[in-house]
Amino acid sequence: MRRPLNSLIQSSAYAFYKVLTTHCHALKLGTLADVYTANKILNAYTRWKELHIARKLFDEIPHRDTVSWNTMIAGFVNCGNLETACKILKNMRICDFDFDGYSFGSLLKGVASAYRLEVGQQLHSIVIKMGYEENVYAGSALLDMYAKCEKVEDAYTVFEYLPEPNSVSWNALIAGFSKVGDRSTAFWLLHCMEKEGVRAEDGTFAPLLTLLDDIEFYKLTIQIHGKIVKHGLAFDNTVCNAMITAYSECGSIRDGRKVFDGAVGMRDLVTWNSMLAAYLVHEEEELGFQLFLDMQRLGFEPDIYTYTSILSGCFEKAHKSHGQSLHAVVIKRGLEYLVPISNALIAMYLKSNNTSMGEALKLFESMELKDRVSWNSILTGFSQIGLNEDALKLFGQMRSLMVEIDHYAFSAVLRSCADLATLQLGRQVHVLAIKSGFETNDFVASALIFLYSKCGIIEDARKSFEETPNDSSIAWNSLIFGYAQNGQGSIALDLFFLMRDRKVRLDHITFVAVLTACSHIGLVEEGLNFLKSMESDYGIPPRMEHYACAVDLLGRARRLGEARTLIESMPFKPDAMVWKTLLGACRVCGDIELATQVASHLLELEPEEHCTYVLLSHLYGHLRRWDEKANLTRLMRERGVKKVPGWSWIEIKNQVHAFNAEDQSHPLCKEIYQMLGELMEEITWLDTDTGLDILISDFDEPCESCDAKLLSAGNF
Repeated sequence: MRRPLNSLIQSSAYAFYKVLTTHCHALKLGTLADVYTANKILNAYTRWKELHIARKLFDEIPHRDTVSWNTMIAGFVNCGNLETACKILKNMRICDFDFDGYSFGSLLKGVASAYRLEVGQQLHSIVIKMGYEENVYAGSALLDMYAKCEKVEDAYTVFEYLPEPNSVSWNALIAGFSKVGDRSTAFWLLHCMEKEGVRAEDGTFAPLLTLLDDIEFYKLTIQIHGKIVKHGLAFDNTVCNAMITAYSECGSIRDGRKVFDGAVGMRDLVTWNSMLAAYLVHEEEELGFQLFLDMQRLGFEPDIYTYTSILSGCFEKAHKSHGQSLHAVVIKRGLEYLVPISNALIAMYLKSNNTSMGEALKLFESMELKDRVSWNSILTGFSQIGLNEDALKLFGQMRSLMVEIDHYAFSAVLRSCADLATLQLGRQVHVLAIKSGFETNDFVASALIFLYSKCGIIEDARKSFEETPNDSSIAWNSLIFGYAQNGQGSIALDLFFLMRDRKVRLDHITFVAVLTACSHIGLVEEGLNFLKSMESDYGIPPRMEHYACAVDLLGRARRLGEARTLIESMPFKPDAMVWKTLLGACRVCGDIELATQVASHLLELEPEEHCTYVLLSHLYGHLRRWDEKANLTRLMRERGVKKVPGWSWIEIKNQVHAFNAEDQSHPLCKEIYQMLGELMEEITWLDTDTGLDILISDFDEPCESCDAKLLSAGNF
């Protein structure tokens, strides 16, 4: 249990009062001439970060020694003032005081914290010049500095010069290789450390556990857990917290909970946050909400990390009320001004449903301070819900306000360019991405592939793919989608097999892309085999979107009965996306009976979604069942459901023009409608007996937003 805040403040104030009292007594008795007494008071002031008093005392000490100088260097380093600490070191040399291992150790600690590699390299040359490279304090600090600056080869070179590396040296080296993700070297160092008889500590295991982040490392996690127990570190906070996260990353929430339950009495806030994050990663939101309440009941006050984590569990519609309640708690506790919490709230509103964009915007506009994440969240929100013109305007605003444009911003704006098919503008953003050095980033490359594929220029999409490292699935998935949606499903499947042969990690999106490719070229049996073998051959359980793709696959082949059977055999309840895919197939096949059954499911799930009504209305109209169509129109009117008009865009001379049905807002409206009238007259004159009127009636009242949702099984 944590100590009450008031008692902490009182004890801190009393301790500082004792330092002042001691200082006064020393002045009165004249004992400041004793360097030991003066250094003791000086150290107390630096520990309390009262550096202005410490500096004054330091100047008044008549007989300074190396400890006095080192105390001041350490004080400024601990307060994050590296520049002043470096000046003190220079003055120390000017005043003819020799540096020692502690002098270098303190300063190198500050260099590591500030990631000032160039300063660390200069200090390294001084260490060598003065013969301290084999000093355990200076050497370990140098090693730690290089490791934290991710120069692990240099860290290892320093390590080799140490005559007797201690546990601090070993731990710093292991942490360095862990930080850069070199799993094999990090565990090899653990093996070497054990062979040398150096005892492993919490600082040894905690970095190693961060590398155990996949189900394939589950057995290794258990082995490391055994070593931790053997070394008597099972109840160490740092190790416990890392163990919870490692088990969660390896897919075992149960083992993570066992570690958490075994830490009763030793838990800190990080322990609770680790368990909370584990629940939310495994989509155990209800358990996460209960844990959030339990930690407060036991006296642990949530911090920024707690709130941002729990808000991430409120994206589903079922938990929307929890999100709103948490927003109220945040306001009540005066935390809404904290940028990370506001960003988490914006993300929650954007991901919960498309109708919450207004709340997200209101929150964004109310923020006095906005960071890059704030801007990117709104930009991505605009892009994802189809407000692409707003996304482009916001991107322009970000540039005019000198907001840093990163790979997330480029990815979002390029996808908006793709949705609008604004090729020229997309090319300009591509050039800007190249100038900014992001063209090889996986997310930007994926968006570029999507842009060029959507605009039908698959060659440029392939070129963007070739310019990326090709070591992650993101760009591969995008290119497979691109070929599939451009009618080149065979090439898409060839890419999948090449991806597998090169041992690029496959994910659930890869199989959405593959099933889309099978669907577009009519490879029904191959597609169904992919669905069946996902879990057994690749360890990826099928999700809702995979079944939606399979339903689309069977629907295109006019095998509606099998599509219905597949839905009934799903291991989870079908969502609206699956039913809409089947409804679209019913429309193509003209199966009004099945369409009516499917529509009843959809109207129950989404009674206010206009697309279901429009699709069913199209089908009734196509089959000339006018009474049913009229009844459906009446039902829409009674429920207040209105059809959202579809929009069309065209880019002329780098300017985007948007239109919807019967739109009269364009400045060249009269000329446009005059030309449209002339075109319609020519079409009527050309078509006298081809039955074009029947074909046109088939596409009466198009529902573009619905079509987009039906294609969502092939999107990501």
